[in-house]
Amino acid sequence: MNKLLVFLAWLISCGSVYASASYGALAQDTNAVIALNKQAFESRERDPEETISEAQRALDMAGKLDYTRGAGESYRVMGIGYSYLNEAEKAIDNYMKALTAFSKINDLQSEAKVYNNIGNLYRDIDYEQSFVYLSKALVIAQKLNDKDLIAKLYLNIGNIKYRQKSYNQALGYYDKSNVLFKELNDEKNLIKCLHNRGVIYFNLNKFDIAEKLLLEANKQAKEKDLNEIVASVNLTLASLYVAQNKFMQAEDVVQEGITYADIIKDKKFAYDYQYTSYQLEYKRKNYEKALHYLRDIYRQDSTVHKSNESTKINLLQKQFEQEARQRQSDLLLQQRKYDRVRFVGVTTVAGLLLVVIALLVGNVKRKAKTNAQLTDLNLEVSRQKDNLDRINHHLEEIIDERTKDLQVKNKKLSDYSSYLSHQIRGPIATLKGLMNLEKEGLVDQHECIDMMDKCVSEIDEKIIEMSDMLHNPAKTGISS
Repeated sequence: MNKLLVFLAWLISCGSVYASASYGALAQDTNAVIALNKQAFESRERDPEETISEAQRALDMAGKLDYTRGAGESYRVMGIGYSYLNEAEKAIDNYMKALTAFSKINDLQSEAKVYNNIGNLYRDIDYEQSFVYLSKALVIAQKLNDKDLIAKLYLNIGNIKYRQKSYNQALGYYDKSNVLFKELNDEKNLIKCLHNRGVIYFNLNKFDIAEKLLLEANKQAKEKDLNEIVASVNLTLASLYVAQNKFMQAEDVVQEGITYADIIKDKKFAYDYQYTSYQLEYKRKNYEKALHYLRDIYRQDSTVHKSNESTKINLLQKQFEQEARQRQSDLLLQQRKYDRVRFVGVTTVAGLLLVVIALLVGNVKRKAKTNAQLTDLNLEVSRQKDNLDRINHHLEEIIDERTKDLQVKNKKLSDYSSYLSHQIRGPIATLKGLMNLEKEGLVDQHECIDMMDKCVSEIDEKIIEMSDMLHNPAKTGISS
């Protein structure tokens, strides 16, 4: 017995070790997916193609592990990579796949991040649609009290308001995001807030405040090696200097900005700097050079316009397809819910029917058992009654026999009593006669005494005979 217990304990310990090892390996693999996604996200500004490649690796690994959250994040990061490459159709496709994955596991925080990404994708194509997605994300972020995401959403909504030329509203959102980024100590986004606020003051014609904010943003971005922000800030600074006729400063900033745009390989920045260069040369009245820039801009504008229109149509088509899939998914979920409810109802009714049947069967069995017991009792009563009848009949026979016997004995006793009475009466009559004779003196006294003695002896013998007869009837034949 002790050996068996030891063996069982060994098996349990081996199972525990194996389970722990398996769990540890799985956790390690999921951590690798998380690390790859993080690495891919961090390279989005430096090298979007690397972002897509790393996210694809993470997606492949997550698929093998059946790690839904990791797969959803991989799709989201790939969408971001494609959006940096200005491939909106591929970006929205990956965002929709990410939403599907996160919805499956009810990960609201990740869903909000995807809505934020989609809002940014629509930012330069459809302001209203962009605002819808950013608002969706904001509602979820506020519900979860995710301050980091709330701050980023305020920043992005401010960007939409800026594009809609609602400058004061945009500034209000930037100020709110700035407060949260300070609380979170998020230096990169604080620099973006500086830049965005500088852009708003520039559009409000408050050039001094705008220049101060933009120069500070430029300085901090260079210190943090944030090349994209430097390129963006310089673009705004160039426009500011052109507006103030500070042509030399504008030219320096444009050249520096073009250098940073080349570093980050962003075609959109290159186009924007061409347009700023056109503005600069036109303001300088260097019309020949301005015309050269204008031709390039016109050619690119036509291409960009066609691309934007195509992208907008593709995005709307993707959105329509996604909404159709979502409706289909909702219908499927409702059908499954109905089927589950129906199954539960049918199962419950079946269970109740089984209980009722069990109760009925139990009741029938109890009745059958009771009837069997009653039948046995009736049979036993019948047997007892028969026994009593036999006993009563036997007793009646015995009583009849005894009665007849007693009648015979009584008759014999009566006859014998009559006989004894007759036997005794004779000596007694003789005694009486002797006593009368003696009184009259007709007999001798001595002779009288002898005769009386003889009579008494005879009476005594008769009495003894009667006593023997009463106490031992066999001697007299009375018992027969």
